[in-house]
Amino acid sequence: IGSFCLSEQGSGSDAFAMQTRAVRDGDHYVINGNKLWITNAALAGVFFVMANAAPEKGYKGVTCFIVDRDTPGLTVGPPEKKLGQHAALTCPVYLEDVRVPASNIVGGLGLGYKIIASMLNEGRIAVGAQILGGAQGVLDYVIPYTMQRKQFGKRLFDFQAMQHQIAEAATQLEASRLLVYNAARLLDQKKPIAKEAAIAKYYATETTIQTCLSGVKWLGALGYMKDAPVEKFLRDSIA
Repeated sequence: IGSFCLSEQGSGSDAFAMQTRAVRDGDHYVINGNKLWITNAALAGVFFVMANAAPEKGYKGVTCFIVDRDTPGLTVGPPEKKLGQHAALTCPVYLEDVRVPASNIVGGLGLGYKIIASMLNEGRIAVGAQILGGAQGVLDYVIPYTMQRKQFGKRLFDFQAMQHQIAEAATQLEASRLLVYNAARLLDQKKPIAKEAAIAKYYATETTIQTCLSGVKWLGALGYMKDAPVEKFLRDSIA
């Protein structure tokens, strides 16, 4: 299992503000820095570490290094205690005088920014696809519930206001799914995807969060209970 080490305390969306440094020492590079919120760090056998090997060049100094887990100086911290996504272990990774051979550079010196852009763009499509499962899960659970639960002598689903809300959520879900499919189609065709991937991720996440919030309300008190899966879908979508 591999782990992509990019984020830092002061470098999240602004990926190129990273403070992790790689200094040349003969045929090796010495890496120092801290990475945060690294997915799969607890399980990974290899890390793809982003570090700036030429800070004076700005983002064009960012370089990707392959670092084996057992490399001296690399330490993985305990898993973070997160609101959701508990199945995905997220840990800090500390690098203190980590020596790696220059041959462990991926893509070339100073080309890490291209790898970052490519992985983030493709990752946005994956996130969009993944998070839509939560929205679909809400509808799959809530619709049968509204067809059985009765209030004031009628099924919840028979109230027109409820039908409107569910129809709107289903429409937004379908639109989100098509945006994700379109971005994936362009990726398969090796076409530019930066805009389409960002749109797909944005709309899919907004749709899912809103659908999960609505699902909690549609279920009433049950939506607040762990007996129903909707509260988990909400926590995972926010995370």
